[in-house]
Amino acid sequence: MEEEISWVSHCIDNIDSCPVGFDSFSELNEEADREVSAVSMDIVLPDDLLERILSYLPIASTFRAGCVCKRWHEIVTSKRFLWNNSHALLQKPWYFMFTSSDDPTGYAYDPILRKWYGIDLPCIEKSNWFIASSSGLVCFMDNDSRSELYVCNPITKCCKGLDEPPGPKFPDYSALAVSVNRATRSYNVSIIKSKQVPENFFQWDLSIHLYDSETQEWLTDLTEVLTGWRAGDESVICDGVLYFLIYSIGGGGHDHRHGLIMYNLRSRSPYGLLMRSFVPVPCSLTCGRLMNLNEKLVMVGGIGKHDRPGIIKGIGIWLLKGRDWQEIARMPHKYFQGFGEFDDVFASSGTGDLIYIQSYGAPMLLVFDFDQKQWKWSQKCPVIKRFPLQLFTGFCFEPRLEIAP
Repeated sequence: MEEEISWVSHCIDNIDSCPVGFDSFSELNEEADREVSAVSMDIVLPDDLLERILSYLPIASTFRAGCVCKRWHEIVTSKRFLWNNSHALLQKPWYFMFTSSDDPTGYAYDPILRKWYGIDLPCIEKSNWFIASSSGLVCFMDNDSRSELYVCNPITKCCKGLDEPPGPKFPDYSALAVSVNRATRSYNVSIIKSKQVPENFFQWDLSIHLYDSETQEWLTDLTEVLTGWRAGDESVICDGVLYFLIYSIGGGGHDHRHGLIMYNLRSRSPYGLLMRSFVPVPCSLTCGRLMNLNEKLVMVGGIGKHDRPGIIKGIGIWLLKGRDWQEIARMPHKYFQGFGEFDDVFASSGTGDLIYIQSYGAPMLLVFDFDQKQWKWSQKCPVIKRFPLQLFTGFCFEPRLEIAP
């Protein structure tokens, strides 16, 4: 078995320049067929054994394997392989970094091979669109009317547009989340819209809208008025619960500027009882980023100074257990300094067992392994900051072949 795996790796290494994406398969198949035809091992290995070997490759190597020859291409694109691949070794999440403050161009980082790949994202038009991901699917929503939505697999480039969601078309704030059911391949999209009540600064209309891929319909699940708080742009779905951050708008004597709301998508909340699920944040935060790590809610937050809470002094990671926060880690000072000038707000997302953190002002990416409790810089992104006001941001997603919108 070791000999066969070694031979497969040798064939893949010979076409290491193949880009990531199924579009590249057909271009290289004829040339690859001629190169591999003389290798007798290809004839000896039965399809089921070759399929098993290929299923344990990193996702980028799977793409390159499809460029070796037509036989391999047929295997890695077959429905059986895609289904079996979903039950093989879990892939580490990738991080797509936007390298322009306007255009949605950038590179995706593979933490297994520690390489950056150029990927063209389908559907998205600007890097400031709202983005959420789950189990291989990524959802995009425009930043203007909040009515243009797409769900896509950034690896296979499969994409689907969703109907316009209900609720106010131009809300003041919106939060987007998506959750994929791996067993049924169905998914749900949630949008939380927040709009100030006319002529009342302290009251904000909040509405929750849900999309079900099986019915292909939107449903307005809740409308409520919050006093002293408003919703923002941070939300995530974990184990059937929609979590989102709310922000103090002053006048209520709140200790912190942020709070967490839990909304059970199965049992729902009667009108007027939403604030009963309120959970205070663990400390004064400059910003908070919510993420789903193996169906557990994790928050990465900028820790504010005691005398000046709007100035960041460090970054912490917390896990929600019940209604209590457990501190998992704090970014070591050497890594915090390594970013250079760090703003009070920053980009951070994660899934599986990895958390990615980056500053908006530089193409540097820090990775935190949640299980191993280890910090590590990524390989240097192949882009250079060209002008002082150039901004960078990004999002985390799972590279999967079998998930389609």
